[in-house]
This record gives sequence, structure tokens and C-alpha cells, in this order.
Amino acid sequence: MENRYDKYKDSGIAWIGEIPEHWEVKKGKNLFKKEERPVRENDEIITCFRDGEVTLRSNRRTDGFTNAMKEVGYQGVRKGDLVIHNMDAFAGAIGVSDSDGKSTPVYSVCTPKYNTDANVYYYAYLLRSYALGGVIQSLAKGIRERSTDFRYKEFGDLFYQQPPIKEQQSIAIYLDQKCSEIDELITLQEEMITKLQSYKQSVITEAVTKGLDKNVPLKDSGIEWIGEIPEHWSKNKIIRLFSIIGSGTTPKSSKENNYIGSVNWIQSGDINGGYIENCKNTISDIALKEYSTLKIYKAPFIIVAMYGASVGNISISNIDGCVNQACCVMNETKQNFKYLFYAMSSVKKYLIYKAEGGGQPNISQDKIKNTWLPIPPIQEQQSIATYLDQKCSEIDALISIKQQKIEKLKDYKKSLIFECVTGKRKVS
Repeated sequence: MENRYDKYKDSGIAWIGEIPEHWEVKKGKNLFKKEERPVRENDEIITCFRDGEVTLRSNRRTDGFTNAMKEVGYQGVRKGDLVIHNMDAFAGAIGVSDSDGKSTPVYSVCTPKYNTDANVYYYAYLLRSYALGGVIQSLAKGIRERSTDFRYKEFGDLFYQQPPIKEQQSIAIYLDQKCSEIDELITLQEEMITKLQSYKQSVITEAVTKGLDKNVPLKDSGIEWIGEIPEHWSKNKIIRLFSIIGSGTTPKSSKENNYIGSVNWIQSGDINGGYIENCKNTISDIALKEYSTLKIYKAPFIIVAMYGASVGNISISNIDGCVNQACCVMNETKQNFKYLFYAMSSVKKYLIYKAEGGGQPNISQDKIKNTWLPIPPIQEQQSIATYLDQKCSEIDALISIKQQKIEKLKDYKKSLIFECVTGKRKVS
């Protein structure tokens, strides 16, 4: 490995192994103390996210924020504090606060002990590296059986590498720069994916509303989202296009036997915008018989997420199965099945726009049923579906390449951090 130190020694800690000869190991409680500061007037709430950012909740969207924030037991947090989310540390929620504020007791707020050489930014990198690598989880569980928390006690009882303070600072600065460069590359790939996805959506919408013949005369469809369509096309509501339109339900989780079975049970989270080849959960024949609202839909069928994080997503299920109440299933049509899938894919933004609800939009089954779709002659539907299969496949292949690049960059970032903070790579 490049840039290794000249000499290494056994750390004396089995799971740490070798460290550079001039490094030491110390327990967390000998490096950091737990702070219990009072809350000051006008302190805003501090949140530690899974990517390690610790900031004012108002400075960033709170997606993934799992705590129920209550006006009891708050503690003060200061800029530069090392913050550990006791319940979410294993997912990477460890970092250095960029602001003054307050937090609930679910966080351990730590500062270096007096006369102890500990750089909070170095140890944030080290802790996150061990957390995301599963090291802390396995060791912490050994300290407190069946624990899913990583509180100050667990943190304090584990050993950690301790390079000289100047070296800690150099490692943290180096990683800040390198990680920033990698993050920029990741962002660039993500932006390219967004553009490709937008392009894919525009290709679909153009084909299902205007057809493939650019010279055909157009007429006003009279439908807001559709606009003009070829003169010889018609339009129809979804309710008149499918013989089967239905949903499902969620069996009681209190009955364990409900979920011990082989019947596919598709939820909105399984709807991925493409094909569903498998689902996360199954239910039993017992549950199927007990709930009249559950039925097995025969594949292939079109399925729409009516609410939840994936609201508006549309897929074709290639597996038979039941669904929960957040899904709307459509099947059996005299039209070209694949064309209708693409036509419905083009209506996603319109459905979300028409959805009800505040923080979480809700697309009712009635709104889906009463949505208009453009209907070309059946042979033209087949031609459009074939064209879009090819075009979307080409675009999806490009998106897949970008996603693979992102995964490689993330893996490189993860290994770079681990190598630097553990002394396997020398920062020059």
C-alpha cells in the first residue's frame, strides 16, 4: 500500500492490530468527557444526520430525523462539540457540531478532556469509519448484551488510536479536502442521473402524447396535462381502460402467523418505477383468508403508490401477489398493456400535483380512476411501446453506469478514511 509509515507496532488490542510505532491507544473515556450544559434562551434544535453532519435543524431538511422532539430534558450543544446519536450511531450519525444550540438526551455531547490531545474532527472520522464498518456495533454489543445503543458509556469503554495531535489535525484536514473532492464528483454524477431521468420522462411524455410521426396534424385534447394529441387519437379515463382496479390492506402484526407464509405482499416501497421481480414481505394463507380486502393479483399488472415516500411511483409487477392499502393495482385491458404503463408513467407529476394532504401527499384511488390518458390506435400503441422500450433501456443503461461510478466513489471514500484514521496510510 502506498504511503505507509516506516515502522509499525502491535497495539496490544486484538481488533485494532498494528498501528504506527509512534501512535498510542486510549479508551474513549480517557480522551473525551460527556458534557451536560444547560440550555440557553433562544437555543435552536441541533440534529445529527446519518451522513455525520451536525447542524441546526432549520439549516437543512429533516429527512431521516427519527427522534420525537419533546420539550423535556434538552441539553446545550456548542460549536465544535463531538456529537454521537446514541441510537443511530451505527448508521453513521456521529459528527462535529457546526453551530450552538440544544439537543435531546438521545445525543451524547462530548469534548476533549483537559490536557488530552484529541482533535474532534479526527475522532469524528475515526468513529464514523468504525461505525459504518460494523466494528463499533460488534464491540459495543459485547459490552452490553442486546444493546442497540451507543451511548457515552459504550463509547468510553472502547479503545481508539491516538496519533500525535498535529498528526490528527493533518489527517482531518487532508480528509476534509479529499472527501470534499470525492463528494463533488459524486454530486456531478447525481446531477447527470437527474438530467437523464428528466430526459427519459420527456421522451416518454412526448411519445405517448404526440406519437412517433412528427408530421401528423394535432388537435387539442381538452385535458390539462395532455395538451395537443394527433387528430386521429382518442382519450379515455383509466377506469374505462382496465377491468380490474383494486387495492389491499395490512394484516395485523400482532398475529405472527399472518406474516409466515409464501404469498407475496407488495407495499408502496417495493414500487421502483420499473419492474417488480420480488418484494420484501410475504403473508400467510391464513391472513389471505381472514381479510376480504386481500386478493392475489395475477402478473403482470400495473401498480401505483398512492402515498408514502414513493408516492406516484408506477411499476409493472412480474410476480403474483397481494398489496397493501397504499397501492392501487390495474389489470386486464383491451389496450396495449405496455403502452398504458408508459402513458401512466407520464402522468406521475400530474397525479402528485392533484394529490391531497399536507406534509405527505395522498393520491386517492378515485383520482387515479378518473385520470385521462391519450389513446392511439392499437397498432400505434404497440409501435410506441416498442420504441420506448428501446429508448428507456438505453437511458437506463447510462443511469446504471453513473450509479456504479457513485458506488465506486463512495467505496473509495470509505476506504480512504479508514486507511488514514487507522494509520494504514500515511498523510503527507
